[in-house]
Amino acid sequence: MRSYVPNTSEERQAMLEAIGLSKMEELFIDIPIEARLKRELSLDKGKSELEIRRHIQSLAGNAGSLPLFRGAGAYRHYIPAVVKAITSRSEFYTSYTPYQAEMSQGMLQSIFEYQTLMCELTGLDASNASVYDGGTACAEAMVMLRSATRKTKVLCSGGLHPEYLEILRTYARFTGFSLVELPLTKEGVTDIKALEENAEGAAGVIIQSPNFFGCIENLKKAADLIHAKNGLLVAAVNPISLGLLVRPGDAGADICVGEGQPLGLALSAGGPYLGFMTAKQKLIRSLPGRIVGQTEDSEGNRAFVLTLQGREQHIRREKAASNICSNQSLCALSAAVYLSAMGPKGLKEVAEQCLQKAHYLKEGILAIPKMRSRFEAPFFHEFVIESETSSAKLNKGLRKSGFIGGLPLSRYFKGDEGILYCATEANSRNELDEFLNALEVCAK
Repeated sequence: MRSYVPNTSEERQAMLEAIGLSKMEELFIDIPIEARLKRELSLDKGKSELEIRRHIQSLAGNAGSLPLFRGAGAYRHYIPAVVKAITSRSEFYTSYTPYQAEMSQGMLQSIFEYQTLMCELTGLDASNASVYDGGTACAEAMVMLRSATRKTKVLCSGGLHPEYLEILRTYARFTGFSLVELPLTKEGVTDIKALEENAEGAAGVIIQSPNFFGCIENLKKAADLIHAKNGLLVAAVNPISLGLLVRPGDAGADICVGEGQPLGLALSAGGPYLGFMTAKQKLIRSLPGRIVGQTEDSEGNRAFVLTLQGREQHIRREKAASNICSNQSLCALSAAVYLSAMGPKGLKEVAEQCLQKAHYLKEGILAIPKMRSRFEAPFFHEFVIESETSSAKLNKGLRKSGFIGGLPLSRYFKGDEGILYCATEANSRNELDEFLNALEVCAK
């Protein structure tokens, strides 16, 4: 599915006119009329790219990857063919970074378009040109909090991805931050009472929604509480969820960060990915990395420039917003192409399918004896299930049946036998049903 022919009907008509023809049939003038088919081809109704890929894989004996029911920060989504068709072009594929900035108008424009799309997606005013991954973005947001408030006390939810928390602890240890971790309620969301009790003197709070356990947080309430204490809210989000959920900026977040992998990037055994960062206008000078702006040249033509460059390569090291950030330009371009191709309707449809299939999966799992849900808070496309059968036994049996099961929480929490399951639009109804049948067998 790497090939992609982006010709519109208008473009095809223009090509015909360029060779002196007015309609497609004139291309076949040399074929005798009696040899031509005088009816429409008997073809089935057109299918989507995803349906065609599944069909081809079934003909190849399921040679594709195993059906996956695991997320935890990296997700299997369908990637439209147009994404690789554009990012594989040599002018993008071989480019690294615009050191001679204004000579790289194409690269600058791609970054500008990416920033614009991320601002629209998150509801905030400014975006940088991406950092390494979601965990790095989360830690860089903590640094932004100190820069904006001159405070070093930072609150963070226990619902953050454990790897993000580990990065935050490392940053805090060596940069003088006092990191206060907030517990979760029995419903699986951040304890708002604990937030209120610890908000005094805090630079801000970092909350992930949907959180690591899949539960949707009340960002608006958290924003109101922390703002009342002159702190800021950092929202870490799954970008696909924003096809349905309220945008962080509209919920009161001052900074939004997250992992951009769901936006057109393959799982690729863990990378490369990109961390996105957006913020309110007043915080723009604290954003690490590059910010591309639009202007006009001396002849009035649209042009792009590096408006702000908060890197140590451009300004004095001690004044840099960050000394380890980089522009994951090819990954950022992939995200921009994906968002452009999907549009608001497409992104909403992907999010709706994720939501519906995850809820269908959870209902099916809970119908299996000795399976129970750990949390009852609303969730997007991940959820935690507890079982009397060990996670190791379940996943071993599922693998033999041709499935990759959920993530055992014991990977991050010693002795925790819960399993984090995930479903996306890439999971077909047939996969879901077969997975549930296999899980029921494994649970006996």
